[in-house]
Amino acid sequence: MHEGFIYSLVLSGAQAGSTLSLEQIEKWDPQDGLLWLHLRYRNKKARHWILNSGLPKVESDALLAQDTRPRAVIAGEGILLALRGVNLNPNSAPEDMVAVRIYADKQRIISTCDRELQSVKDVAELILEGNGPATTGDFIVAVCERLTNRKVEFIDKLEEQLSDLEELVVSGNVKDLRTDIAELRRQTVAIRRYLAPQREAFSKMISEQISLFNDSERLKLRETNDKLIRTIEDLDALRDRANVTQEELLSQQSEQLNKRLYFLSLVSAIFLPLGFLTGLLGVNIGGIPGADNTWAFATFCGILISLVALQMALFYRFKWL
Repeated sequence: MHEGFIYSLVLSGAQAGSTLSLEQIEKWDPQDGLLWLHLRYRNKKARHWILNSGLPKVESDALLAQDTRPRAVIAGEGILLALRGVNLNPNSAPEDMVAVRIYADKQRIISTCDRELQSVKDVAELILEGNGPATTGDFIVAVCERLTNRKVEFIDKLEEQLSDLEELVVSGNVKDLRTDIAELRRQTVAIRRYLAPQREAFSKMISEQISLFNDSERLKLRETNDKLIRTIEDLDALRDRANVTQEELLSQQSEQLNKRLYFLSLVSAIFLPLGFLTGLLGVNIGGIPGADNTWAFATFCGILISLVALQMALFYRFKWL
């Protein structure tokens, strides 16, 4: 197989579920069945093949674009899609979403990506098993469903993580929680950035009279779009909960700081008059009372103790303690 191709599968016809070689791809005819080609757009040979595949310049440029925003564009008899999925690759951040670009018409489907996308892999495995989509509309619906389901699973994990953080905040175990909550908020913002335009892309596919979709497929796509809308609402609620949790955490930390400062203020208030008296009697000049009296020190200590007791009684009466 050509190194730039990830999948080259036939979705319908007598060869449904089979993988084509590069020579077979070149000889492929639309009557042989619906063909799906999935390529690495950074690969030089794959880029060369796309540029010479007969696609209009707009479609080929979109398939090779590095930075994409989720969208759906009607392109003649076909459709051009740019979608995003959760990054489930090892040692990767899930919110660093993977882009997949798809051009599809009734005869063939061409898609590109740079990193592996589990949702696309799932659809390919179904095709290889003989249980995959057989039409262009069914293929697009299958990809959209799996992309959305992966997002739902990821957001459910975020909700569980936030619930654990909320319990820790309520229990008062707030050590290192500030960083965890900030990271969770960052993830929600990163995910939310792509969900809204992806919802718009789904809505456009539903509202436009696209011949690639039959009534059943359009209904499935509408259900997927509704699920994505609920996912966005859950994500917004998750973000609001994270904000409230962070505010509660900051409130607790501020309260703890105020308690410490209050305690230090009381200590300072107790020792302020004591320091004044000891400083006054510690000056090295004549006329200090009790300088020649052997009981003067004990008497002075008693006065200091009595003063502390009087202060404590006053603090208690004013409910400062």
